[in-house]
Amino acid sequence: MGMEGIQDKYVNPYTDFGFKLLFGTAMNKELLISFLNALLFKEEVIKDVTYLNAEHLGTQEYDRRAVFDVYCENEKGEKFLVEMQRGEQQFFKDRSVFYSTFPIREQGKRGEWDYELKAVYVVGILNFSFDNSDAEYFHHEVKLVDLYTHKVFYNKLTFVYLEMPKFNKSEDELESMFDKWLFVLRNLASLLERPRALQNRVFDRLFETAEIAKFTKTELSEYWDSLKNFRDWYSVISTAEKKGREEGMEKGREEGEKKKAIEVARYLKSSGTSIELIVGATGLSKEEIEIL
Repeated sequence: MGMEGIQDKYVNPYTDFGFKLLFGTAMNKELLISFLNALLFKEEVIKDVTYLNAEHLGTQEYDRRAVFDVYCENEKGEKFLVEMQRGEQQFFKDRSVFYSTFPIREQGKRGEWDYELKAVYVVGILNFSFDNSDAEYFHHEVKLVDLYTHKVFYNKLTFVYLEMPKFNKSEDELESMFDKWLFVLRNLASLLERPRALQNRVFDRLFETAEIAKFTKTELSEYWDSLKNFRDWYSVISTAEKKGREEGMEKGREEGEKKKAIEVARYLKSSGTSIELIVGATGLSKEEIEIL
């Protein structure tokens, strides 16, 4: 397939193809290293990463299959799972915890072993918001904490969730590498030219890799299929949300009218009006009026 309908200059990182292209290939691992350092450590702590098998079948026949977007380890043996979550799932937190069990369990050794584990980091880049209590709180870092002391009980298991719709910094507001990476993820597909704030070697690599005009025919075909799937999925989700809002508004309107009818009926009944007249005036049933 060709490029019908694709007019963007840069790849959409929310597509399966785009995310794997930028972060899931060995030739672009410096992008992943830079992103993880900016997100987790704020400095160049990770020097190198090795990509691991992103598909796990578990340790037992009945274990559920897990497929990660990106799974790697650094030179210290610490494990990193990076997931692009394109839409809200009812149990997405459960999924994160479930996925974290694979890099934990696979560290088990046969024979004598003292249970020492390497750190595990699970990163969820979310194309939705799950915490509506704070419009600006989008960077969640979760660890096991002692509720009495409020201190971290175990520092080798970390969950990081980024609510991308809440990140709204402009180019002029970008200060740290963390800001710059989130700006890229949030806006890459809509950029027509490279922002001045993103001028360094890592972003040189990113924009060179992300430029659609440089794709091979095979890459164009794969990207078009991936983008079509993403757009189809987004359309389905948007339609469902719109329908839900409309149904909610309709239900609210009906409930409001019903409440008003009950108030009128209660007043008429207290005034001695006959049940038959109240039924005609409010539309309520005889049974509903009698219990008022």
